Amino acid sequence: MSTPVAHGFAASLIAQLPALRRYATGLCGDRALADDLVQDGIERALTRSATLQQPDRIGAWLRSIVHNLYLDELRRRKVRGIPVDVEDMANGLALSTAANDGAPVADVQRAMSALSVEHRQVLVLAGVEELSYREISEELGVPLGTVMSRLARARAALRERLQAVAYAGPAAALEQRA
Repeated sequence: MSTPVAHGFAASLIAQLPALRRYATGLCGDRALADDLVQDGIERALTRSATLQQPDRIGAWLRSIVHNLYLDELRRRKVRGIPVDVEDMANGLALSTAANDGAPVADVQRAMSALSVEHRQVLVLAGVEELSYREISEELGVPLGTVMSRLARARAALRERLQAVAYAGPAAALEQRA
């Protein structure tokens, strides 16, 4: 039989799901991978709930779990490569001509994926999750100045990549999307 504490923990986890999914998607730029990271993160949180020292900081704790899972996935992919099913390639969007209506979103996704993990992480925490610099500093365990510096550099790098696509013109943008 479950306890009221277990119900409270489960309710807190459920309440964090939308924000955790946004964070994971912003971090990795791939919705399918983000969903896997969130699912694995929730599973890990459930099995290690006793390690949560500050229940009021459950969001930061969950983001930390998902971030570590993402880094594990990057290491795993570096060693193994990315498996691709031939059947999936037959109708894959990456192999077809990109539609013009989704081009700006794709450009932003590509620009974000070109940033370092640290830069994507701080951009998502500040821009999407709307955490303050101090909250980001506490969550990442880095000085406030480091957060401000990373955020400034991340924004500049993102702006530079997006301007390069805009100045390159339609032909270069289509070439990059292929």
